[in-house]
Amino acid sequence: MAQIPGIDVPDTRGRTGLDRAGRDLDGNPRVRVTDVELVATAWHVLRRTTFEYRRADGTWVTEARETYDRGNGATILLHDVARGTVLLSRQFRFPVYVNGHPDGMLLEAAAGLLDEDDAETAIRREAEEELGVVVGELEHVFDVWMSPGSVTERLHFYAAPYTAADRRAGGGGLAEKGEDIEVVELPFDEALRMVDDGRIADAKTIMLLQWAALRGPFAPGRR
Repeated sequence: MAQIPGIDVPDTRGRTGLDRAGRDLDGNPRVRVTDVELVATAWHVLRRTTFEYRRADGTWVTEARETYDRGNGATILLHDVARGTVLLSRQFRFPVYVNGHPDGMLLEAAAGLLDEDDAETAIRREAEEELGVVVGELEHVFDVWMSPGSVTERLHFYAAPYTAADRRAGGGGLAEKGEDIEVVELPFDEALRMVDDGRIADAKTIMLLQWAALRGPFAPGRR
């Protein structure tokens, strides 16, 4: 029998047993996982899981779902209340370009995958790599599943103050990772207007900006 990379033998990232994810879940008695098929494994993993599900009327049905596993991530809104600014990034995103964005150059909060780090370590790394800022005290905002119908990723949201003096490097991302990131500093009120007119159309960034306006550093009474 042929051995399958990612299951019986290591794939290009050295992983095996990728078909085991979800097989031992027991937190919901209405769900019984019966099979996990490895559909694709490149940098991330696509699985098709078959499970039995007990509906509200008590009947059991068999269903299948494809899930895209790219790991978990973190994102951060850097803000300077004294100057009324936020620090964002702009980079090319092919998935939005192929789905209707005019040029694929998306304006967004710094973010990245956790890889082997905890969320705080990862977002400090991303802020320095992408925006050139060494982050001090972090504020945890919330944790969110961004696309629960198909993507397993859980995104950890943070905010932190910065000043002009904290911008100790140019940012721009890592060339060896294929990153080509523009650092964009905006007045906070302008960033909100860009949400309204569609110039900012990234979900995590909109969520952080709205949090900042309603409950965060730019909320009434906090400026």
